[in-house]
Amino acid sequence: MEQHRTRPPHDGTRRGTPPLPPQAARGGAAGGGARPAPHPAQKRPAPRPAGGRQPAASLAERARSMPNPRLTGLGGGLFCGAVMFVLGCLDDLLLGGSPTVYGVLFLPVCVLTAVWVRKGDLVTAPVVVPIAFAVGLLPVADSSGGVLGRLMGLVTALATQAGWLYGGTLIAGLIATVRKAALMRRQTVRRRSDPPR
Repeated sequence: MEQHRTRPPHDGTRRGTPPLPPQAARGGAAGGGARPAPHPAQKRPAPRPAGGRQPAASLAERARSMPNPRLTGLGGGLFCGAVMFVLGCLDDLLLGGSPTVYGVLFLPVCVLTAVWVRKGDLVTAPVVVPIAFAVGLLPVADSSGGVLGRLMGLVTALATQAGWLYGGTLIAGLIATVRKAALMRRQTVRRRSDPPR
């Protein structure tokens, strides 16, 4: 009786070669190899929050992202005077020298000067803003009659626009005072928290 030789089941391996890893044996990728990792550019985007809006930045983060220069006393005076002179020229060029518009523009410049001056020169903020107001008022004031007429126009403009001048100086003084008080409070807290030597 003739016996048929039984052949072992074919598992995809040849004699003398090691068996395939489990991923390839299950047919994970074409050619029996492992599936390549996806390209970084093909990664799925991160899910967006509900409603499709990105979370709004807080007010403190926005304040930190704003420019925060530190001006010396002289730098604060130059900044305030230059800005007010440019604003006075623009006011004279575009609006024919409106003192009210000039006074309104003076207030935010006072705020910026008092906020941007450095801690050691806080006293100078309420001193430089009235000088800058007078410097910027030169193009706005009435200039008929030569040098003497310009000087009289400047004095008249200072007298009639004294409310804006006092208001801006008061704002700069209040901001400088608040900053100085906060600085002194921080120094007191730091002194108390430091251990005695």
